[in-house]
Amino acid sequence: MPAFTIAIPDADIADLKSRLRAARFPDEVADAGWEYGTSVPFIRTFAEYWAEAFDWRAAEARLNRFPQFTAEIDGELVHFVHARGRGSNPVPVLLANGWPSNFVELLPLVDRLTAEADGVSYDVIIPSLPGYGFSSRPTLKGMNLTQIGHLWAGLMEQLGYSRFLASGSDLGGGALLGLVRHHPERLLGVHYCNVFSGYLRPTELTPDEVEYFKKVDYTGFAEGAYALVHGTKPTSLAVGLNDSPAGLASWILEKFHCWGDTGGDIESVFPFETLATLLSVYWFTQTIGSSVRLYKEAFADPEILAPMPQHNVPQGVLVPAESDLPAPRAWGERNLQNLIHWNDAGKGGHFPALEVPDLLAGDIRAFHREIGRG
Repeated sequence: MPAFTIAIPDADIADLKSRLRAARFPDEVADAGWEYGTSVPFIRTFAEYWAEAFDWRAAEARLNRFPQFTAEIDGELVHFVHARGRGSNPVPVLLANGWPSNFVELLPLVDRLTAEADGVSYDVIIPSLPGYGFSSRPTLKGMNLTQIGHLWAGLMEQLGYSRFLASGSDLGGGALLGLVRHHPERLLGVHYCNVFSGYLRPTELTPDEVEYFKKVDYTGFAEGAYALVHGTKPTSLAVGLNDSPAGLASWILEKFHCWGDTGGDIESVFPFETLATLLSVYWFTQTIGSSVRLYKEAFADPEILAPMPQHNVPQGVLVPAESDLPAPRAWGERNLQNLIHWNDAGKGGHFPALEVPDLLAGDIRAFHREIGRG
């Protein structure tokens, strides 16, 4: 498979800086903070940093430290990181991110998992979702989470891994459900960050589930408009975000502020350099439109909510902090077969690989050990 090196043209970097310097910011009411959406003083400060202080070439060099490749699978060009474990017999693990993220989020796990600990290390594979970062942007309808599961199975086959572990969150976790549904024989186990809240609800719920869905329903009303836009009219949104880096940053960073375990202080958890690197990948690849379009494809996927066939895949869950609506164990046991691992961590939000990488890497290892004891 051909090696891949990120090399953004100088003209694209200059264009980004020019657009940020020319950004027009809206007014806001006094003491708005983040209540009305992204804080305008915050986005002004961040845009100035992105234009003047952020060094893309240094970030690019850091990203290129990780071995990257591309592969053509079923007509899609898939970009991926493939870092070999340092042990004598490393276990392959596929890591999958969701929105509003990309492969940059998962890079802190690479050194933590490729290192040998207690005689175990991992080959780490981080594929970029279709339409995210340096993977190709799908040109036909139907590239949904189920189809992405098939892509990941094909990628791991091309890499020579007959069986492998997988860990994912958000839309990435949805793609792993496609793997469980159609390729259970390939999976040593699947580890999720939280449990999907959108499974069909039975008429009888436990008290914990009742309280959980009060929070889910309120949050869906107060914070869920983005998903309805993504899932219905993604192109209308994408025109603006693909044209304005300040607009792109505003749309995405509001989610980092809200969904991360930030306590209201985004900079205390997510350094500006990390956020600017992640956003720059979106900007330079022009993939904000194709990334949000995945919601529309997911909403139309007939298998997303279909009953899961019986399987023998061990499954485990890392439960996040309150900011990411932690599911109760009863909901996990109701919807995930062979649930052997449950960690009510209460730490880290929607982006645990950036927020609590030691915790997440350790939980993947703990889940793997429990599989071995099963």
